[in-house]
Amino acid sequence: MDKLLLLAFAWMLYFAIHSLFASLLLKRWVAAHYPALMPYYRLTFNGLAVLLLVPPLWLIYYQPGTMIWQWPGIWSYLMNGLALASVAGFYYSLRFYDSAEFLGFRQIRDHEIRVEDQERLCISPIHYYVRHPWYFFALVLIWTRDMTPEWLLSAALLSAYFILGSQLEDRKLVAYYGEAYRVYKKRVSGVWPLPWRRLDKDQAREIESLGNQ
Repeated sequence: MDKLLLLAFAWMLYFAIHSLFASLLLKRWVAAHYPALMPYYRLTFNGLAVLLLVPPLWLIYYQPGTMIWQWPGIWSYLMNGLALASVAGFYYSLRFYDSAEFLGFRQIRDHEIRVEDQERLCISPIHYYVRHPWYFFALVLIWTRDMTPEWLLSAALLSAYFILGSQLEDRKLVAYYGEAYRVYKKRVSGVWPLPWRRLDKDQAREIESLGNQ
């Protein structure tokens, strides 16, 4: 039980720090008080996001508890297939992001001190169906695994954080893109794709034009 409490604390600490550094409030504070640090903000954020994963992952995989659920027989093939499909979907989605800006290298190269991300609004084919495909792929991945107590706790906490994080991300994107993102948000679901809430190509281009004016 002590290990599970420690694991929950590690995840909550991760969520708190990740959310703080992702917030416009902290970005604007840094920009106002230490503008020379802004070109390095995104790279630092990504580095912390990776580094802070080490404690909870260690607690999950070091001497895990008794297995409480395993996918039997053909179900294990199905679940592993869904997990591989989610990984493939994630890598496919990378084609539609500016990797240099996402990682933080473009900001350093261009000495960028502005708070807002500089990527234009781009609605990829995956984004026709779900606003936050990375959260969706992550949820598929974590819930198709066999469950130890540590993994089940982590899956539940991560699911809650992804849902909350998607809402915080929506607020930030509304601040960046205004009415265009509000329209997009009304038409496409957040984390789980819904067949009756999707865009076609023409609708996506229309929203992009509105957001990039």
